[in-house]
Amino acid sequence: MEKISLITGATGHIGYALLKELVDSGEKVRILIRKDVPVFDGIDCEKVYGDVTDSESLDKAFEGVDVVYHLAGVIDINPGMEDLTWRVNVNGTKNVVRACQRCNVRRLVYASSVDAFPPLPDNRVMTELDHFSPKNLDGTYAKTKAIATQFVLDNVHEGNIDAVVVHPGACIGPYDFKVSSVGEMVRMFINGNFPVSLSFGAYNFVDVRDVAKGMHAAAQKGNKGDCYILCGEMISTDGFIKAVAKACGKKAPSIKMSYGMVRPFAPLMEKYYSITKTTPLFTRYSIRKLMSNCNFSIEKARKELGYDPMSVQQSVDDMVAWIKEYEHK
Repeated sequence: MEKISLITGATGHIGYALLKELVDSGEKVRILIRKDVPVFDGIDCEKVYGDVTDSESLDKAFEGVDVVYHLAGVIDINPGMEDLTWRVNVNGTKNVVRACQRCNVRRLVYASSVDAFPPLPDNRVMTELDHFSPKNLDGTYAKTKAIATQFVLDNVHEGNIDAVVVHPGACIGPYDFKVSSVGEMVRMFINGNFPVSLSFGAYNFVDVRDVAKGMHAAAQKGNKGDCYILCGEMISTDGFIKAVAKACGKKAPSIKMSYGMVRPFAPLMEKYYSITKTTPLFTRYSIRKLMSNCNFSIEKARKELGYDPMSVQQSVDDMVAWIKEYEHK
């Protein structure tokens, strides 16, 4: 009998990249979706309709599955999304774990986040943890990912499931159909609507295709109950904007705004995003994240999974090319 891999959250940035990775590798793939969307046209996969927040809808999707890749989650940095974030990220993950147990799924690969790590001071290198807590974490998203991650690990330790956890960094690259905050900034730059840079902050960016490959490898080679950081290159905010400018064949902005200049406007920007229902570029939370430690080690994933991420510039080049092609079809 042919083995089946199931993806939750296939409409998301990583989920779609993982779907492509698995299908291109010749695997039989099933996706759990709430409704059909055109991005799946032409892709050889089985669609099952359901929702991770509805436990009764999961058994049909999980039946006969070898590996479940759980990516469904809420990453929204806008205020006002707290209830949905808790419901999907925590309760949804609990439902997935229990469905894996009921349906005798061989392995669960859970996509946590580097945000589940409490930042270390002095830009010290952060490595994998074996316990996660919402304490000392900033923001609903980070807290929910920590709680969900620990729930997964607890169920492994109790012998209920076999699972591996991966912690992706901030994803860039193609297939940004839903338009992430980074994707919105890149689109604005392409269209000449991003005239300034930032003189503060940094983050760890990773190509979404590398995360997909890392998750695929984790399903095959990851150690039961282990965690793997799937990050890429730590780069300053200004350095990232310069990479976008280079990919667009444009000059980088000469005007750079400092932390002190941007911070007072964050609450106003949040209100604007809420009223216009547009993808937020900056919120108080995202600005704080840019100022926190994002120095993550990927040595464990390199050694055990063969993980080898591309450079930020290569990923940004491909992202810009994909946006131009996708939005001008």
